[in-house]
Amino acid sequence: MFKGLLLLLLLISFTVQAGQWPGEQWPTGPQLTGPAVEKLEAYAFPPRDDTTRQGVRTDALLIIRDGQIVYERYAGPTTADTPHLTWSISKSLMATVLGVAYGEGLFRLDDPAVKFYPALEKHPAITMADLLHWASGLDWQEDYEYAPLKSSVVAMLYTRGHRDMAAFTANHDRFAAPGQAFRYSSGDSNLLSAALKTIVGPPRYPDYPWTALFDPLGIRHAVWERDASGTFVASSYAYLTARDLARVGLLMARDGRWADRQLLPRDWLAFNLKPFAGYKAHQDEAVPGGHWWLNRPADGAPSPWPDAPPDTFAALGHWGQALYVIPSENLVIVRYADDRDGRYRHNELIKRVLKAVQP
Repeated sequence: MFKGLLLLLLLISFTVQAGQWPGEQWPTGPQLTGPAVEKLEAYAFPPRDDTTRQGVRTDALLIIRDGQIVYERYAGPTTADTPHLTWSISKSLMATVLGVAYGEGLFRLDDPAVKFYPALEKHPAITMADLLHWASGLDWQEDYEYAPLKSSVVAMLYTRGHRDMAAFTANHDRFAAPGQAFRYSSGDSNLLSAALKTIVGPPRYPDYPWTALFDPLGIRHAVWERDASGTFVASSYAYLTARDLARVGLLMARDGRWADRQLLPRDWLAFNLKPFAGYKAHQDEAVPGGHWWLNRPADGAPSPWPDAPPDTFAALGHWGQALYVIPSENLVIVRYADDRDGRYRHNELIKRVLKAVQP
């Protein structure tokens, strides 16, 4: 009996140290309350006139600490059961799906992308790593509202490129040697999705995001649109509930491990979370890694989010979609939104969350 009690205590101790894992439902912990939470809500959920779509509008805010829900709030039509459009968070999801294929030994980072997507025959030097760094060297214009007539991404998603987005991207000219310069590109992400079709094989491809990632994590409400060629729109069109997206964050926060399974190889995560050497700090607010965004100083500049720990990283999407992962604080934060005027600041939300979770 004593030995049995000792074993139980050791098991409880291990569970506490390792943190909880969600089953079919997320476990809940003590809910955040107090003045710091009120200040967080004042920033995340301010009054807004939706007829003008001006100002911050949060659709969902979910905070996971130690594997438990400690805060959850929804607004507008969004609920806990709503698969929300993630926009460019889809890019980081594709990187995570690719990580499982990498762990299966199906490709290497230095493989030429043309090996898996022959339409890149004009650009044989582009590697899988280059695409993951948004450093293909293809001449791409990622403007939406500000220059729609010149926008490569608008043309890809909505007009002449929408039926086969990877082929549209591959037909672009080169502006730099592959791997030498960062230029954010939804096209690079869709080339990765097209390459995945060959990497895993056409029979596995339609279900692969589910069998490789969503099902093992217990994600039950994912939707991922494909273009007319049958390729997942890795740049933009994955839909997940906030709780389901948080599962991906928890996987990343815990070094690619899910319960007793190492789903993502550690060297894959090391690549994801290493800043791209060709990045220049003035180009964007966060620092690109392997299809994830990092809170790391680059090119002598300060950290992008000075009030967040340096190990913070994120998947980010248009109009304020965000999945923040802070391993040192055992925190995963999901924020869905409809921000249209550029007022929202990642650092401000993270700062207020960190104050709210302080004991």
